[in-house]
Amino acid sequence: MKFTDGYWLMRPGCTARYAAEVGDVRAEDHRMTLYAPVKHVSRRGQTLNSPLLTVECWSPAEGVIGVRTTHHAGSARRGPEFALPGAGENAGKVRRDGAVLELVSGELTLRVDTEQPWRLEFTAGGRVLTSAGERGTGFVTDGEGRHYMLGQLSLGVGELVYGLGERFTPLVKNGQSVDIWQADGGTNSEQAYKNVPFHLTNRGYGVFVNHPGRVSYEVGSESVGQVQFSVEDQSLEYFVVHGPTPKEIVARYTALTGRPALPPAWALGLWLTTSFTTEYDEATVNRFIDGMAERGIPLSVFHFDCFWMREYQWSDFMWDAETFPDPEGMLARLKQQGLRISAWINPYIAQKSHLFDEGMREGYLVRRADGSVWQWDLWQAGMALVDFTNPAARDWYTGKLRILLAQGVDCFKTDFGERIPTDVVWHDGSDPERMHNYYTHLYNQAVFGLLREERGEGEALLFARSATAGGQQYPVHWGGDCESHFGAMAESLRGGLSLGLSGFGFWSHDIGGFEGTPTPTVFKRWVQFGLLSSHSRLHGSKSYRVPWDYGEEAVEVTREFTLLKHRLAPYLHRAAQQAHATGVPVMRAMVLEFPDDPTAAVLDRQYMLGDDLLVAPVFSEDGTVEYYVPDGTWTNLLTGVQVTGPRWVREQHGFHTLPLLARPDSVIPFAAEDQNPVSAWADGAELRVHAFADGAERTLVIPRAEGPGEAARFHLRRDGDRLRITTDSPHPWQLRLGGPDGTLHTRPAGTPAADLPYPD
Repeated sequence: MKFTDGYWLMRPGCTARYAAEVGDVRAEDHRMTLYAPVKHVSRRGQTLNSPLLTVECWSPAEGVIGVRTTHHAGSARRGPEFALPGAGENAGKVRRDGAVLELVSGELTLRVDTEQPWRLEFTAGGRVLTSAGERGTGFVTDGEGRHYMLGQLSLGVGELVYGLGERFTPLVKNGQSVDIWQADGGTNSEQAYKNVPFHLTNRGYGVFVNHPGRVSYEVGSESVGQVQFSVEDQSLEYFVVHGPTPKEIVARYTALTGRPALPPAWALGLWLTTSFTTEYDEATVNRFIDGMAERGIPLSVFHFDCFWMREYQWSDFMWDAETFPDPEGMLARLKQQGLRISAWINPYIAQKSHLFDEGMREGYLVRRADGSVWQWDLWQAGMALVDFTNPAARDWYTGKLRILLAQGVDCFKTDFGERIPTDVVWHDGSDPERMHNYYTHLYNQAVFGLLREERGEGEALLFARSATAGGQQYPVHWGGDCESHFGAMAESLRGGLSLGLSGFGFWSHDIGGFEGTPTPTVFKRWVQFGLLSSHSRLHGSKSYRVPWDYGEEAVEVTREFTLLKHRLAPYLHRAAQQAHATGVPVMRAMVLEFPDDPTAAVLDRQYMLGDDLLVAPVFSEDGTVEYYVPDGTWTNLLTGVQVTGPRWVREQHGFHTLPLLARPDSVIPFAAEDQNPVSAWADGAELRVHAFADGAERTLVIPRAEGPGEAARFHLRRDGDRLRITTDSPHPWQLRLGGPDGTLHTRPAGTPAADLPYPD
């Protein structure tokens, strides 16, 4: 929200008051409280008839400093609040040197000079990261009596801002106005399904605004040298999160707000859905599944979208008996083919559903102030909303899902959760404005918790559309409703990279696009992109996404890249383990891996898949692709062609290749099995070694496909013209030098070491 009219004036009706200086200090061992008048006070009389801001500073975790600014402290504090599982109380230390106060946490320091005009200065490594200066701490009132708290943190020259959730606008957020407010706006608007009040910059820090309601950002868009964030409230709390690298920033932020659960390895395979409003029954489902098998395309998950339930009754969690007369038998037959089952759900209860009367009678539905159930006709006729702030309502809702799990469903697509009303009363007394964004967190938390309880740790999995801060704990998330053309494919990628920079480890999208029907060219290119994402799902709206609908070559491309993903499963699952342990996403914006490369800072049409693979999807009809190669010699995993950077490359690719480059000095494990994402990955594994420099060494871990732990560990080192390998693997293994046609060396089971020639 903009409050100023240029630099000098305020907008009509707006009055601003900013902290001017430190009037008094209360310093303790681990925190300090600053009392800031909004004008310079030189005599006692000036303390009258003027606001005093209370600014509390503390550290909840090493390398993180919190700042809470309050105007009037007596306002009612209604929930919800973000859960901060990684927050403590005394991670910082206060020290004082004359007029200078410092709060130190790890390498991060908050410095305040009490004899100078107001300035909160955050430093690390001997340099200033950011600061809140003369307009950096304050409040604004407008002509309608609304009261906003605001913060402004400085941007340095060349400083770039990322994050704020899954946003489909440009990856670099400088110059953008962003409202953290859940909306069902598709992928071609400035609205977002996943709004996260966290941003990070390329200068070594991030900022998390700890407010679950609407947070309004002006990212160099009102005061061009500042990131401003404001909330309609009497208090504003934010945390400055030090890195210094982007990966370390994300790791610290997710340690504070929650790390992603580890999805099961079977979810890495290809998902196929019925699509959204298409006609289907068990015969249609079998035709799809049999058609994939006949064409040699392995499926891992089959998903039933909306119309597995009866029309006008979403959600009642009852199979449409006319279309599916024997759901238990059908699911058993599908599972006999090795498939997992996903079912679409949402948190809305249509009036025609038998659950509506039950929920209204028991008080499980959100109500208006007059006690009536909140309803509207948008989406489902007369639909109401489950009140997840009521524990009994949560148990009632998950109890219906428990029946589906007993029938054979393995996971749920938790759709919707964005259009949450603010003219309602919540069971626990939550503030409706704060609950608008937070509702999705309670929704996904309830469903994920049920799956964890029923299926066990490591087997719980969602396919969720909406989320906010902390929602990364309940993977996987997908990118929402996109069109079916190259522009939508590119905007989807921007959204996924932005979400990854906001702490979400896993992300997917509708292969082929959702709205409309893709051309065969778009479909084939989207298949490549989709099967080189953390999770891969074929899905559409009014048209099917079975590959033979798009030509024989589409079948070949789908087969080839599905088999490739299966062989890459040990590599991808290792990247998933990293996301689980550190919060660093599987699909990474280039700035995460190459923070010191100025070109990498702005790239949004390519990404790193895990540590060592660069993917540049093709977004053109003729197969032309431009991408940037960082420093070193990179090897195309599909063709063996080497490209040396740093430089831009322009290539043309047929539908069976794309820029998929292995990093210099990398070792990529390939599973021997290509028909299933879950196999004994270490048994017969092929290690592909790429552009190993003399003296380079890498340790490669092959994880277990099922359960925690390692299946094998390899250590590789190049000494001159020799490559030395040691391993604890009891299985046979292979090593290939270079691309897919490079020299292959095979070693029998139990071979603990090898010493091989390594030609330049």
